[in-house]
Amino acid sequence: MPSQKGEYYIGAAAEMTGLKVETIRYYETAGIISAPHRGKNRYRLYSDAHIKRLLFIKRCRELGFSLDHAKSLLQLANANNRTCGQVGDIAERRLKEVRAKITNLRRMEKALATFVNDCPRNASPDCPIIAALSQSPRAAS
Repeated sequence: MPSQKGEYYIGAAAEMTGLKVETIRYYETAGIISAPHRGKNRYRLYSDAHIKRLLFIKRCRELGFSLDHAKSLLQLANANNRTCGQVGDIAERRLKEVRAKITNLRRMEKALATFVNDCPRNASPDCPIIAALSQSPRAAS
């Protein structure tokens, strides 16, 4: 049992944040969160501040930020001299990456839809999907 209110063993921290125990340990080892102090039994005791940081990182990761970017955002969140512009620049770069991926996914969707629509789904060994995938990209354009 933790010695004080607001101190949690790693299993409880994992449950509260929805992260895996291994992920929390990795974040600690990688320096993304500070090492928690250890109780008399030498078990790690995570504070409310650790839980808050872990949730922040989890949300960053859900939005597709790399761990480096999540760490940068966390450092900015804790900095007294941060500017909204600094945070906005990081978020804007991520938004551009997401939009580029969406554009690429739409292109892939269109190509796959064409393949599927062109497929007669019959007993013939001649398959337009195989034929299209076998073409060089220049020939398909």
